[in-house]
Amino acid sequence: MKIGLIGFGKTGKAVATALLQNKELTLEWVIRRKKILDNRNVAEYLGVESDEPGLIYSSSSHTIDEILDKHPVEAIIDFSSDSGIYLYGNAAAKRKIKIISAISHYQKEQIDLLKTLSISTTVFWSPNITLGVNYLLFAAKFLKKIAPWADIVIVEEHFKDKAGVSGTAIKIAEALELEIESINTVRAGGIVGKHEIIFGFPFQTVRLIHESISREAFGSGVAFVAKNLKSKGSGFFQFEDLLLPYFKA
Repeated sequence: MKIGLIGFGKTGKAVATALLQNKELTLEWVIRRKKILDNRNVAEYLGVESDEPGLIYSSSSHTIDEILDKHPVEAIIDFSSDSGIYLYGNAAAKRKIKIISAISHYQKEQIDLLKTLSISTTVFWSPNITLGVNYLLFAAKFLKKIAPWADIVIVEEHFKDKAGVSGTAIKIAEALELEIESINTVRAGGIVGKHEIIFGFPFQTVRLIHESISREAFGSGVAFVAKNLKSKGSGFFQFEDLLLPYFKA
């Protein structure tokens, strides 16, 4: 499956590394804002042994249509920002290219745009695209069904410079029908990302914990999503749609 990647920050670089090492996916190109790495080879820049053609392009010197004409892809992975969808969304939908967005926060108008694009192509969005954290969410929802009277607290920990409340923590709170005030936030050092859901019972406590040890976990999540979306047609999908069939098996 040929992949294009939008965004080449710390997480984008880790995702690109994971994609280059995945034999089922081919990284065709990366798009970033700055021109300094224009036309460099992704594998060479990252120091990864790979024969894949991945080139680095700047969105300020190349249009998305130019890149797609030269290097067609089957899916676009977005690790940029909430405005990235405006760069490639319409072009992807027009060409029936699958959209896989891992943006933590979207405004309502951007979510509406994703749903509009999903009429023409496959659109997937997850604020946290790691497989583990989405399994954690599944488990938490089942536990709440069993014991809806339990006290529930969410704790999210991230690196010092991460702004705002974790999009994943907000999604967990919404899924468990909790107020945002139930989220406790910790910012310290170089923590990649940790989410904990605490269920308080009389005389016992259950803690569900997911911790990202390396940003490559996002790359593994992307590979899982891409594989499970391969046969999907037009529509708007989230992680639960991909996991549910495994629970029914």
